[in-house]
Amino acid sequence: MADLYDLDGNVVGDVELDPAVFDVEPNEAVMHQVVTAQLAAARSGTASTKTRSEVRGGGAKPWRQKGTGRARQGSIRAPQWTGGGVVFGPKPRDYSERTPKRMKRLALRSALSNRARTDRVRVVEAWTFESPSTKRAVGILDALGLAGRALIVIDNWDDDEITVKSFRNLQSVHIVPGDQVSTYDVLRSDWVVFAKSSLATATHKALAPTRHGTKATPADTGNEAGDEAEEAEA
Repeated sequence: MADLYDLDGNVVGDVELDPAVFDVEPNEAVMHQVVTAQLAAARSGTASTKTRSEVRGGGAKPWRQKGTGRARQGSIRAPQWTGGGVVFGPKPRDYSERTPKRMKRLALRSALSNRARTDRVRVVEAWTFESPSTKRAVGILDALGLAGRALIVIDNWDDDEITVKSFRNLQSVHIVPGDQVSTYDVLRSDWVVFAKSSLATATHKALAPTRHGTKATPADTGNEAGDEAEEAEA
């Protein structure tokens, strides 16, 4: 269970946190692998250099092979020349890594459980702003006692447009919809703040569906990182 707050920081009730998501043993190895893969996928991979065959010019031999007293050279675009080609330089590449869905879900559950166990999860009734107000957003964070970086989990970009505009100018706040929250988002934030409705969305995202498309039970949420063999056999 977790306390349910209003935007003035008052406890107005409680809400149940699914133990299959918020009370599992954190798997640090899986969290590390998933975060590493996410950061790798964000790399543009556009760095590029030219080899000696791609550099313009240098088609003629700069001087004759023998008799000049200088070292023999075949092209002024060889790597040892200024302006020449680069040896083993970077080329455009894809840095993304394949990460099984089960591993991603386990990592997200581990991260959320870590924040819940250290009392770093807050749940509010709803984000109710009459108009965009950064001052009001700062007041809400202070009322909830959130010092440090906060992850604000909303329902979606369209329905919470005013909420997004209120929080987006705060450097210590990151905003994400419930169906897009990731392990990296959680781990880089000191606090995770859900609206009551977005809590259900994030919980559903973190739980693995069974073969029949129903909600997973706690027994289905063990350390099953990367093991998709059963699904393949089915």
